[in-house]
Amino acid sequence: MSSDPLILSIESSCDDTSVAVLRGRKVLSNVVSSQKVHEKYGGVVPELASRAHQKNIVPTIDIAVKKAGVELKELDAVAFTVGPGLLGSLLVGVSFAKSLALALKVPMITVNHMEAHILAHFVESEKAIPSCPFICLTVSGGHTQLVEVKSPYEFVVHGETIDDAAGEAFDKIAKIMGLPYPGGPVLDKLAKEGNSEAFTFSLPKVGGYDYSFSGLKTSVLYFLQKEMKKNSSFIEENKSDLCASVQKAILDVLFIKLEVLVKDMSLNKIAIAGGVSANSELRARLDLKKEAGWSVFLPDIEYCTDNAAMIGIAAYYKYLKQDFAEISVAAQARLKIAK
Repeated sequence: MSSDPLILSIESSCDDTSVAVLRGRKVLSNVVSSQKVHEKYGGVVPELASRAHQKNIVPTIDIAVKKAGVELKELDAVAFTVGPGLLGSLLVGVSFAKSLALALKVPMITVNHMEAHILAHFVESEKAIPSCPFICLTVSGGHTQLVEVKSPYEFVVHGETIDDAAGEAFDKIAKIMGLPYPGGPVLDKLAKEGNSEAFTFSLPKVGGYDYSFSGLKTSVLYFLQKEMKKNSSFIEENKSDLCASVQKAILDVLFIKLEVLVKDMSLNKIAIAGGVSANSELRARLDLKKEAGWSVFLPDIEYCTDNAAMIGIAAYYKYLKQDFAEISVAAQARLKIAK
């Protein structure tokens, strides 16, 4: 019998209800229940998200436990996302996890959603695991950060967005163009057929290693409004080129700061994390960086977007330190990465 802890983890920070079961670093199951209800609104509606979590959490746990081939009574701990995220969504996961842990008389482990994205790289798989220290570019719908990972317990944020996140810019620009939600993956797919040099957008200038995407989003909006006045079919006629050009601009912003940090720190081990790490052009650019001497670590696609396996691996490291939560712990919509 393995001595590694058996941990059930719950992720409910936004619009996906996910439950995973891990034995140590090995993922036994990782089930994600996506919410289709938001598509017609072109974005996540918080109240609808929390209601959907309430509906999905019990069946998702049932499926995850059965897929893992275990029983609830075998669990050594229950882990859950405590923040950051939508408060209503977080409350569903936190409340259920507390109840489950109390019923089973096992410890509770709280996990920071952003730390979990980074630690997804430590899940047992065929991919190489980055040795610490390394730099992680975390890009998602809600966050964009440059993080130095000194150990699974120690993170230093060197830069982050001062307004919109990169994923948010992808989705909002896609919405402006009339693309279906979620727009990021659709924009990525259309960009493959387009010319990234067709249109040029001014890039934001922000000090240090911080990012900004709000101005770029506004620049694209004004450009499209101007062109549509001249030709109402402009977006439809230039859709692929627009997607490729927008994607290039967003990635240029990301890489300018990343390259400076790599040079300043003389640290060329680079990992990416978060939903936007599934973007094909971002991955292609990082692959090219290998020729420049970078050691690049890309997560499996299933661990890019929000999922409970990443919560489980973060919880595993906390379990090793017996870092358990009290029953009084509360969900936090805003939560910074631990120093």
